[in-house]
Amino acid sequence: MDAARLSLNQITLNSLDLPAAVAACERHEIGAMALWRDKIAAVGLDRAVELVRSAGLHVSSVCRGGMFTDPAADPAAVRDDNRRAVDEAAALEADALVLVCGPLLDRDLAGARARVRDGIADLLPHAQAAGVRLAVEPLHPMMISVRSVVSTLGQALDLSDALGGDAGEEVGVVVDAYHVWWDPELEAQIARAGTRIAGYHVSDWLPETSDLLLDRGMMGDGVIDLPHLSGLVADAGFTGPVEVEILSKRWWSEDPDDVTRLLRKRFEEFV
Repeated sequence: MDAARLSLNQITLNSLDLPAAVAACERHEIGAMALWRDKIAAVGLDRAVELVRSAGLHVSSVCRGGMFTDPAADPAAVRDDNRRAVDEAAALEADALVLVCGPLLDRDLAGARARVRDGIADLLPHAQAAGVRLAVEPLHPMMISVRSVVSTLGQALDLSDALGGDAGEEVGVVVDAYHVWWDPELEAQIARAGTRIAGYHVSDWLPETSDLLLDRGMMGDGVIDLPHLSGLVADAGFTGPVEVEILSKRWWSEDPDDVTRLLRKRFEEFV
């Protein structure tokens, strides 16, 4: 894929703070970046906005809002945090705010998914007023008890459908290769998603994964047919930045410039 479409998801260079990550994008001529809220908080929102604007960076997403599912959580605190996430995405002029919807913390899976639906419905008017697109990211089923009860692209699209009206465009979905590559319904669901695809994330699934969260592979090192998946996403109409998002203890221990040079090369070869 053309390197002009490359967006550096900040977690890929997790050892760097935001100023250093922005500088890495400048050195390696990467024009877009996805920011994580903890990195934003570390420098303050105003400074984060100044950094990306002075570097001329396009913000492909802010990660993350969501976490709607804890029945013991203070609803007002969850609502306020998600509204702050929307405001941060608006200030950064991000393409989308990624929603990681929350884990199953009891045995009521249907109830947890209902809380996700209700939480997004409650957040949507604030996002609409701020001009921020929400993007539900389904996570691999292995993450259901620790990250998200939304496990397939079909479920994410069902959430969008359930909100009705114009929500189909305003509540989009993220296609993350690591999380959805295995799904036998993937081709049909990507076609169904169409213009609701608000983000596309790439990494690879290693043949012998040593950590379900922090052992993602560099593109080309694993078993995902990334060119095929990229073709499906393109055929559905997505033309935005493509985020390289590699959560990996191995790559985090390497020199960030070496990692960035390699991921740029692999992006052009395998995505």
